[in-house]
Amino acid sequence: MARRRQKGRSVDGILLLDKPAGVSSNHALQQVKHLYQAAKAGHTGSLDPLATGLLPLCLGQTTKFSSFLLDADKRYRVTVTLGVTTDSADADGKVLQTRPVEGVDEAAVRAVLPRFLGSIEQLPPMFSAVKHQGERLYKLAREGKEVERTPRTVQIFALDLIECAPPLLMLDVHCSKGTYVRTLAEEIGAALGCGAHVSGLRRTGVGPYVEGETRFVTVPDVERAAAEGFEAMDALLLPLDSVLGHCPAVKLSADAAFYLRQGQPVLVPQAPTEGLVRLYAGGSEFLGIGVILDDGRVQPKRLI
Repeated sequence: MARRRQKGRSVDGILLLDKPAGVSSNHALQQVKHLYQAAKAGHTGSLDPLATGLLPLCLGQTTKFSSFLLDADKRYRVTVTLGVTTDSADADGKVLQTRPVEGVDEAAVRAVLPRFLGSIEQLPPMFSAVKHQGERLYKLAREGKEVERTPRTVQIFALDLIECAPPLLMLDVHCSKGTYVRTLAEEIGAALGCGAHVSGLRRTGVGPYVEGETRFVTVPDVERAAAEGFEAMDALLLPLDSVLGHCPAVKLSADAAFYLRQGQPVLVPQAPTEGLVRLYAGGSEFLGIGVILDDGRVQPKRLI
């Protein structure tokens, strides 16, 4: 049977989309894919509709490396409202309880934050995309159901208080993948004795891409570029190897590149002795990613 041809343009790269509030990650992805007329596109981990900020979108061959961003650490700027708990732990949820926040001051907040640093256990909230017996938890939650969940271990690398004006707190969070910031806010509120929920959330970083260090692109930015043509649009994209910037680069000879493309491990002089590496042919042509074997050879892991 003949392979069906993909519809759309062949375009490769990463768009660091600044997602607006009120739209789903998939809606934002489809908007951008349509504007680029891209044959293939995917995102690297959903942001709640409530949230704004960085949603890296992978176009074309870059989708092969999206797992590196899915597994990367994340950064958030979160606004927490003290004294009010909701069933979803965010502002979209039904209010469950309201408590006074008198006596909660900056000193009290700073005293509890260190409890949440490092390795902590989190119970996935019912309003989450985790599956239970094939059903998304948020779907069960909307039906008024609650089921047992398994706690997961996550890492909180940094938790900084940016502003304290009760009932509002503003925090910067640097955490591992799989961290529920809503759950973190809820637990901070519980530790303060007044409860809390997330009333604002912005993702400020994913892996190597951090706000202030890298330009985030809005949908209107893409629309303006689209009016100028594909060249202007493609100029907004980062090269696909930028996601692997933490991996050392290995340059291959023509012969080594040939055999590696056939799936064979190759010996490269002065290559690193372990770990993942970026692979280049002819000095600048990105081939993909490899791994150093125990005998020192470079084994292809994922090639474009």
